[in-house]
Amino acid sequence: MTGVLDGKIALVTGGSRGIGRASALAFARAGADVAICHHQDAEMAESLVREVTAMGRRGFAMEADVADTAQTRGFAEAAERALGPCDILLNNAGINIRGPFEELTEANFDRVMDVHVKGMVFMARHVYPGMVARRAGRIINIASQLAIKGGPNAVPYITAKAAILGFTRALAWEATAKGVLVNAIGPGPIETDLTHARGPEWKAAMEASLPAGRLGRPEEIAETALLLAGPGGTFYAGALLSPNGGDVMY
Repeated sequence: MTGVLDGKIALVTGGSRGIGRASALAFARAGADVAICHHQDAEMAESLVREVTAMGRRGFAMEADVADTAQTRGFAEAAERALGPCDILLNNAGINIRGPFEELTEANFDRVMDVHVKGMVFMARHVYPGMVARRAGRIINIASQLAIKGGPNAVPYITAKAAILGFTRALAWEATAKGVLVNAIGPGPIETDLTHARGPEWKAAMEASLPAGRLGRPEEIAETALLLAGPGGTFYAGALLSPNGGDVMY
């Protein structure tokens, strides 16, 4: 069978679990070869590569802390050697360190900002020149609906996610005329390790507050990533698509 991403090379940061994993698998099912980076999650990364290769696609995984620009450069270069030049970048890696603002430390703030913002900017920086040279490419940044609505006990995370929206729009102004489409996805509450850590009481309260009545699934966000990566995404530039179950309506 042919797919909408046949012949494409996709890079996914934080690709061993959650939204990153689901998106990597969606890209592979659509015909792309897929490289992921992960942080201290080799077993899950290796299982992802096995799933990708079982589909008849090439897979590659490498450990990299996206907060370190040398490591993101190393991942981009190694993925290109293994698979070829990047056509699609899904900037997905992220962390959350929760707590009230009066307990915020500089170290925690820097860590969250470095992973989300610095990691995304420089991961894109490594693959962008090649995309411009080929006048083709897709950069998809995972933000959050919280960048729109805000929320308690998450100043570093929400600040970072809002910065991602600014980065997406700023780069889109430069990139679109050069053939590179840059967009963001702002998921609502999704069944991932980050939300599982909040506990069952938080989950029950969140589900009760959502018009959809449930948390989303990583696979539902992957479908949005596939839209932006494929032929259905050709007129999106600097956009935010927010599959959030009605948590934010705008």
